[in-house]
Amino acid sequence: MLPDRSTFPPDFTFGTATSAYQIEGSRHGGAGPSHWDTFAATPGTIADSSNGSLACDHYHRWQGDLDLIRDGGFGAYRFSASWARVMPNGVTVNPQGLDFYDRLVDGMVERGLAPHLTCYHWELPAALSDIGGWRNRDIAGRFADYCTILHARLGDRVASTATLNEPWCIAWLSHFLGQHAPGLRDIRAAARAMHHVLLAHGAAMQALRAEGARNLGIVLNFETAQPADDSPGAIRAAQVQDAIYNQWFIRALMGQGYPQAALDGLEPHLPQDWQADMALIAQPLDWLGVNYYTRRLYTGAPGLWPQGEGVDGPLPKTQMGWEIRPEGLTEFLTRLARDHVGDLPIFVTENGMAEAAGPDITADPRRIAFIGDHLRAARTAMDQGVNLRGFFYWSLLDNFEWGWGYGPRFGLVHVDYATMARTPKASWHAVRAMLRG
Repeated sequence: MLPDRSTFPPDFTFGTATSAYQIEGSRHGGAGPSHWDTFAATPGTIADSSNGSLACDHYHRWQGDLDLIRDGGFGAYRFSASWARVMPNGVTVNPQGLDFYDRLVDGMVERGLAPHLTCYHWELPAALSDIGGWRNRDIAGRFADYCTILHARLGDRVASTATLNEPWCIAWLSHFLGQHAPGLRDIRAAARAMHHVLLAHGAAMQALRAEGARNLGIVLNFETAQPADDSPGAIRAAQVQDAIYNQWFIRALMGQGYPQAALDGLEPHLPQDWQADMALIAQPLDWLGVNYYTRRLYTGAPGLWPQGEGVDGPLPKTQMGWEIRPEGLTEFLTRLARDHVGDLPIFVTENGMAEAAGPDITADPRRIAFIGDHLRAARTAMDQGVNLRGFFYWSLLDNFEWGWGYGPRFGLVHVDYATMARTPKASWHAVRAMLRG
């Protein structure tokens, strides 16, 4: 079911990915509380009332986890650092936290794995959340300081550095839809977070360049937005959702300005003189990370902006109810190259599916099919001229899946949360066989 390794260039990067809060365990190593700890402690926010305090205990089991990546035939590992571990109050460095990531990166290098660092995968120190978090313009300078601290310690060994993972989730999902920390449903907060997250990226890029950092990028997530029917309302709803989700961030990063369909609702709530920040936001990128999972259909709905409601489509779905539509990956990769980034190197930094464990915890034939179909979709985009350089499967391990808790299982490796035992699934073996030829 998987394509032959030889159908991709010899220097094409195959990796797997995780994030700190989802696997490490936040109660170890002098980490301070993050706004995810606060969010998870609030009744009703997490499906199974769990949290990331232990997660997969990667903090203590990282060596075995790196062995699984190496033994799986991967050449690269995309990981994130926890801001709350490195700087528990958002300002003061915790040497124990930096030491952990120093050991982790050394462990990757020793195993022949290229370390791909993501500075921020949603672990905002609670102390910064207390003073407004991403709603507060000062976050840009704080974030730049954090990124330069990471670079000073790890930059000599990392293959690439991403400032942020999925700013749509950081800003919109968390401040307008309320489904992620800090759990707000406030259009003014969302608009400011949508802008400040980009401002923080620009400030960090500028600071990192000044320190001599190279191979810098950002990771954006994209989700196909299509009308559920031919009505003008549904067509308009899909256009607005596409502008918010798929255009807002990439257009600003490429110096193309915010899309008007999103500004129609957000501009009254943006910070004063936001236009003056756009040049800083549009710092040159060395590469773009693309996360793709699914599509959503929209019906027109009367009421306040944005006037649309998402509905389930007819395609087969993952454990989380996400439609499986591999051709969407081809569509986004070609669209990005055509409309926004040209020949800029692109990496698929996340792609994967949640699949519940059955009686045989290693059997996951649908995941193997999913991976094969999306690798072929990526290859199709390359055949159409997209400068795609790599593909990272999400995720190495079953882990804490944010508001869904520990139910969804994205991993190539099964985790028994009672014992923390790791068991490679059939998909891990299939990918290993592909990568080893």
